[in-house]
Amino acid sequence: MNIAVIGAQWGDEGKGKIVDLLTRHVSVVARYQGGHNAGHTVNVGDAQFILHLLPSGILHPDVRCVIGNGVVVDPDALFAEIDTLAGQGIDVGDRLLISDKAHVILPYHRELEVLAEARRGDRKIGTTSRGIGPSYEDKVARRGIRIADLGDGSEGGPLAAAIRENVSARNRAVGGAEADWRVVHAEARAVWDRLARWVGDASLFLARAMEEGACVLFEGAQGTMLDIDHGTYPFVTSSNGTVGGICTGLGVGPRAIGGVLGIVKAYTTRVGEGPLPTELHGSMGDQLRESGREYGASTGRPRRCGWYDAVVVRYAVRVNGLDAVAVTKLDVLDALDEIPICTGYRYNGELLTEFPSNAAVLAACEPVYETLPGWSSPTAGVRRYEDLPPEARTYLDRIEAVSGVPIAIVSTGADRAETIVVRDGFIDRWRADAGVPVS
Repeated sequence: MNIAVIGAQWGDEGKGKIVDLLTRHVSVVARYQGGHNAGHTVNVGDAQFILHLLPSGILHPDVRCVIGNGVVVDPDALFAEIDTLAGQGIDVGDRLLISDKAHVILPYHRELEVLAEARRGDRKIGTTSRGIGPSYEDKVARRGIRIADLGDGSEGGPLAAAIRENVSARNRAVGGAEADWRVVHAEARAVWDRLARWVGDASLFLARAMEEGACVLFEGAQGTMLDIDHGTYPFVTSSNGTVGGICTGLGVGPRAIGGVLGIVKAYTTRVGEGPLPTELHGSMGDQLRESGREYGASTGRPRRCGWYDAVVVRYAVRVNGLDAVAVTKLDVLDALDEIPICTGYRYNGELLTEFPSNAAVLAACEPVYETLPGWSSPTAGVRRYEDLPPEARTYLDRIEAVSGVPIAIVSTGADRAETIVVRDGFIDRWRADAGVPVS
């Protein structure tokens, strides 16, 4: 009954819209990794909602939302997001549960990330500098601070001791004006009064909800190619955005994952550093960026744009066990006469059809393209597959063939309603399994 929604490229694939679209069929939406470096944009009519920490299901008034232990939480960012939604008429109320095991981002994490990026020089990763990586580093080094720890108010308690030690490390690393651990401790303690109402055992909540028949949507952030283990290392995020992150990031077993839907753009984008084999430079790259409004929802940074890369998607299909994909932003390609698809790479004269593990090898790969005719007619807002131009249907058919996975959804615009659900496909079967009548 439960479904996972996972980015199958380098993030920014349009997961927010697809999660929002599917949420009406579930009772719970659970986020399992990442931090407020994520940016999920949902358009409903004239309203636009940009979510960073809160699961996209929060826009539906009868849905419970979970932030799992695999997420790192900046309390100030969380409160700002909740307050922004309140100003837009969305009341979080008691529909949010934050795992007491989730780790906290504190001010020194942001400072350390800025410093680390500066020291890398030409080998910078292109992080958002929001403290995500250093918070995960503290977690793995067993010096991190978890949400539950914030309830300890004593100056001689474990929270104070951990902050004192971490701030001392920060002072040694950063130099200059020293931070006062007492100030950091007071700020950390101050958030507890507001935060406590949402804190609990997320794993237990999900287990009980599923026992009672609730259908859960597992929401990932970033994308497969940014996964710390399976992405283009070292140009990756600090968590597991692939399907395995669901089990560790929420405390659920693998049998809880009933189906996996990957999200892909009809082309490819990437933010930050690292190889992007199909990257376009010059006017065509600019055209895709402007037509697709390819600027980060979290940072506003321009995204690097390239043609659809089937090698990447085939890899994501294998790593995540994708049952189907949703293709977003098809309408961005409407004005093109020809549209290349990358089906393989050429490296040192050899044809590669599988994704290389080494980022240096990937950077030296030349994409091998096949070119399909464009449709030069609008697809924006089309809601039935048969109403798409024949060339657009041919393009989608070819994506299916070279990527090795069926297409379940086609997005033809930013709004929730501008969507085609492929009939009698993966989504209909999932809805039927979840007990939702299929119209």
